[in-house]
Amino acid sequence: MELSTYKIQIEGTVQGVGFRPFIYTLADRYALKGTVLNGTHGVEIVITTTQRELETFVSAIKEELPPLASIDKMTTTQIAQTTFTDFQIISTDDEGEVTVRIPADVSICKQCKQELFDPHNRRYKYPFITCTQCGVRYSIIYDLPYDRVHTSMKFFEMCKACEEEYSNPLDRRYHAQPIGCYECGPTLELRDNQGTVLEKPKEVQKVAALLKEGNIVAVKGVGGYHLMCDASNAEAVSKLRARKHRPSKPFALMVKDISMARELVEVSAKEEELLSSAQRPIVLLEGMKKELEGVAPKLTRLGLFLPYTPLHLLLLDELQRPLVATSANVTDEPICTNLESLEKLQGVYDYVLEHNRSIVNGCDDSVVMVVDDQEVILRRSRGYAPASITLPKRLIENVLALGANQKSTVAIGFDNQVILSPHICDLDSIASVEYFRKNIESLERIYSFSPTLIAHDKHPNYESTKVAKEMSQEKGIPTQEVQHHYAHILGVMAEKQLQGKVFGVAFDGTGYGDDGNLWGGEFMVCDYEGYERVAHINYFKLLGGAKAIKEPKRVALSLLFDLYQEDALTLDNPTIQAFTEVELKIYFLAWQKGLNTPLSSSVGRLFDAVASLLGICQLMSFEGESGMLLEEYYSSDVVGHYSFRYDNGKIDIVPIVSELIQEKDTVVAVSKFFHTLVEMIAVVYAPYHMPLILSGGVFQNRVLLSLILRRFPDAVISNNIPPNDGGIALGQLASLLDDF
Repeated sequence: MELSTYKIQIEGTVQGVGFRPFIYTLADRYALKGTVLNGTHGVEIVITTTQRELETFVSAIKEELPPLASIDKMTTTQIAQTTFTDFQIISTDDEGEVTVRIPADVSICKQCKQELFDPHNRRYKYPFITCTQCGVRYSIIYDLPYDRVHTSMKFFEMCKACEEEYSNPLDRRYHAQPIGCYECGPTLELRDNQGTVLEKPKEVQKVAALLKEGNIVAVKGVGGYHLMCDASNAEAVSKLRARKHRPSKPFALMVKDISMARELVEVSAKEEELLSSAQRPIVLLEGMKKELEGVAPKLTRLGLFLPYTPLHLLLLDELQRPLVATSANVTDEPICTNLESLEKLQGVYDYVLEHNRSIVNGCDDSVVMVVDDQEVILRRSRGYAPASITLPKRLIENVLALGANQKSTVAIGFDNQVILSPHICDLDSIASVEYFRKNIESLERIYSFSPTLIAHDKHPNYESTKVAKEMSQEKGIPTQEVQHHYAHILGVMAEKQLQGKVFGVAFDGTGYGDDGNLWGGEFMVCDYEGYERVAHINYFKLLGGAKAIKEPKRVALSLLFDLYQEDALTLDNPTIQAFTEVELKIYFLAWQKGLNTPLSSSVGRLFDAVASLLGICQLMSFEGESGMLLEEYYSSDVVGHYSFRYDNGKIDIVPIVSELIQEKDTVVAVSKFFHTLVEMIAVVYAPYHMPLILSGGVFQNRVLLSLILRRFPDAVISNNIPPNDGGIALGQLASLLDDF
């Protein structure tokens, strides 16, 4: 048959995942001649062959992909005929617009794990063992294409043995950019909290001993440091809480394996799959079997994850007990990624287990849960990010989307592609805003991206909005504001490639509304061209403004004033008891005169109010605490819901308060409250015959989400982006699609 030369262009996650050696092996199998290289668009293959052999080769590529690879687009073009004498992997082409996906950091693979514990292997117990199928990627990248010279591994010159592996196309470490060994790779260093370097040999064994003694150790990982302590040592856990000023927020636990996880909690097949996946997220698991004092106060749910680096495996092999492994950061600031940033926590840790491979891009642990067998991602970061998402239409221009203020992420969009950053942090401090800007600069640099439009939230006081305005002036480009809850719904539509009108329910804590009020209990009819707010929770006043966000008692008191006016001051219930007489009189006057009492329709704040009214939570030490505590009281044995009035697009919640405070049984009250929210959605949605979309931080509540999905099995939720504000940037981009 006649020979022709073909160029095969493959886009997707095809760099840093062993794709070129995979292609080399296939070419060798089919005796093909040509070349393969990494380029800014992905991988480019040129072969001279017959049409029939080409089809066989392309089919094999699609069917036998390496585990970490994925293909977004593959195009084959016949080009001028070229004669090749063999098949070669040739030098990277780094010219042109960058569209290739950045590979995510993933867990150690089975083969590397076997070698790690093999006394006869030259990398026996080497804490940085890796290959093309596992290990660090995004966290060490300066630029694309993904080659060693573009990563923080460029500072480690390979020894002869590593060089041979790296250069052999048939070796699984061929062009594995992070490889090294005892002779040439990264090394560990143990320090005390004054920075003094301790003895070098057997650092892992020494750290395990320190943890057993009750010490807190800052351990440098993939995308930042963890603060670690022995989870079975109540005194150590209490010490960590006191030093980190974290009185009740649950700690995540790292466990050695699934067997250890099952000793602590119930684990379903789907949850085991996530725990053991290459992404190794923290998985929120129910059915606590063994209480570890201080780890998750007042909760029966634990966040567990398995070790994902060789170092973690070595530590847990020494310890044989669960470890608290919480992100090393100052409250409201990003995760620490170097010793300089870690100095702020000098009073928290006793020792530091450091290594000398630089973290270029910080990346926190991802968090997921399973609800009715659906994966719900709560924090998209290590293992999952940066995320590449294909939009249903092309964007009108190159857009930079800056998301919201909490659970911050940013995104860049070009053509019909979106690159969504990992979780950054809440933008509540100078350091967090600086880190936010650094993430923007990293995406722009890596992708050689120049925006022509900046999308941002409508809230004028969000730090992300302020940055958008500053960057607009710096770059001389326009901005486009996007309403918060509309972006929530559009994010789900974009992820699911939905077209046409949908009925969106956006329940969260706060979002700036078109009327200047704080929305959060919204029902919208949406498409990519716009939205109509068809219903909402009736407004109530937030006593003290932003202070009400952390003090559920203020929200509850306001609702009692709505119901009883001044007579509320004489009531005998947990909310009233949480204030002094003087405070009650002052707050009534503020409520009456509208002094520092912004209007809100937030379902998130309604959760807070219910927790206060029932005496479950009056002050919150972390976001979402009231909702998590309410979950603990829910019982599926309880039936019925409370009354509410729905008229002219407004839902009056005052009747709910009236009935709820008369309930004698807290379990009944909480359960009926959850049922009431489901009934609200059912009543408002009833006349609409279009897909039901759910988004917003309130849908992180496992009980509520499960109840809605059982009532409406076809309801659409996001599975690859968070329902919280971590999905806002994607929604902002989706509002700017070209109509043509």
